[in-house]
Amino acid sequence: MNIKGIIFDFGFTLFHFDNVSIEKYFDCYNRGLQKAVTLLKESKILKEDIIKEFTTKFQKERIEFFRKSVKTKNEFPTSYVFKHVLGTFLGEEIISKLTDEFYLELANLYHSCEEEEWIPYKHTKDTLNKILELKNVKIGVLSNHPHHFTIRNLLKKYDLLKYFDAVVTSAKFGNRKPNPEIFHYTLKKMGLENEQSSSVIMVGDEYADIIGGQRAGLQTILFERQYKFPYEKEIDIPNLRKINNLSEILDFIQ
Repeated sequence: MNIKGIIFDFGFTLFHFDNVSIEKYFDCYNRGLQKAVTLLKESKILKEDIIKEFTTKFQKERIEFFRKSVKTKNEFPTSYVFKHVLGTFLGEEIISKLTDEFYLELANLYHSCEEEEWIPYKHTKDTLNKILELKNVKIGVLSNHPHHFTIRNLLKKYDLLKYFDAVVTSAKFGNRKPNPEIFHYTLKKMGLENEQSSSVIMVGDEYADIIGGQRAGLQTILFERQYKFPYEKEIDIPNLRKINNLSEILDFIQ
């Protein structure tokens, strides 16, 4: 079949988290939260005597919203979490003065340490170059991430943004993989119709990528990463196509 498009997951497909561990993830988020708290203090929005309580509340709510997003497949962007938690500490008069841009800046700071750790796989850029040379194959990236700008920032940082016809995140769309609607939306952003889904490949490293892609009528290929996360869902699909190196995707489209 003539392949018209490839949709890549972001984390552990195009990029990997350097020396990954659950502890390192949490350390990044904790350091990012401290940066956001500093801005809240400097802006005289939070007083010193409630900083500890706010920090504890935010960490708890961030985990709860993540669990809710996984269960419901609705995304709760980081900027929304800041707005929600601050609303429990501040009066209406102060809240009404805080802009969407300010909440966005808090989210930028929260994810800033995470952005320092993501790096492209060594074959990512070369593989994208070779796909681009085919000209008739469109490329998209689709990520379950609560902050859209983190994905765009990282693609731009490594000069990869130019390769993509669409960059879609759950934070921007509002729903998460494996909801098929986010795949249909990505096809539309790529300039492809849903009727062409069977000629598009979804490449990802986990259940949401593969099951969601299949529900949306896409071909699917599992990128097998070495690190295993706790509580991952098993993908029980006979004859599932798998790759260990991103460049192997070229064997399926040439």
